[in-house]
Amino acid sequence: MEFFKSVSEVFDLIVNYLVLFVELIGIVILIYTVVLAVIGLIKRQPHTRLKLAEGIALSLEFKMGGELLRTVIVREWNELLILGAIILLRAALTFLIQWEIKIERKNGSLSDEQLHDIKTPLTQDLKSKKSDKEDM
Repeated sequence: MEFFKSVSEVFDLIVNYLVLFVELIGIVILIYTVVLAVIGLIKRQPHTRLKLAEGIALSLEFKMGGELLRTVIVREWNELLILGAIILLRAALTFLIQWEIKIERKNGSLSDEQLHDIKTPLTQDLKSKKSDKEDM
């Protein structure tokens, strides 16, 4: 019985560190996106609001992932209800942000090709690497 208790404690510790790591990734993405948005506003770059919304949505996805991982180690119903409420709120926020992104794209009256070429904070590096490979 002592063995299972030890394994459970180690499992809880691992899951807690994973939750912190996943949520840290979400926080880093959010900070990076906000800094880019502020710079974009100062430079009056187009589509800054769209880029900010997409970055916020991505960071919320990581935060929700952390909450889902946390449900693995929940021991009481009260904790589960609180986590469920947090997950529902974050899911609702993500839905609203995605809806706003869709409206922003429609109102921008951009072609599909132009929308595809918008460099969001995280696709910016991927597109530049892809174009570098095509040049070779």
